[in-house]
Amino acid sequence: QVHLVESGGGSVQAGGSLRLSCAASGSIDSTNCMGWFRQAPGKEREGVAAIYIRAGTTYVADSVKGRFTISQDNAKKTAYLQMNSLKPEDTAIYYCAARTYGGYGRVPIVPHEYNYWGQGTQVTVSS
Repeated sequence: QVHLVESGGGSVQAGGSLRLSCAASGSIDSTNCMGWFRQAPGKEREGVAAIYIRAGTTYVADSVKGRFTISQDNAKKTAYLQMNSLKPEDTAIYYCAARTYGGYGRVPIVPHEYNYWGQGTQVTVSS
């Protein structure tokens, strides 16, 4: 079992920044990939960014490329999503996810590729 807790969400004005954190606990040694997803009202959950824990390989969705950065601190067992130049369309609940199976290839960024999820944190960007 892997337990994930997100933090760092909140309300900001357009152009502002937030940093989301995802603290992992439990059987984290089996985790090979962590990702950030978001879901806006009435929309499907979409992948934002992901990172292979050991290799450090990352993926960032085109919609946030150049504005969002994913990183990790292995000592703290925490993944981060730095979000800059936020736009109203970034408003959503942001979820952290972990994958504890599979090898290394394309960085997984589809929800069904992850088997553990956090409870989510709200991000609201006003214009």
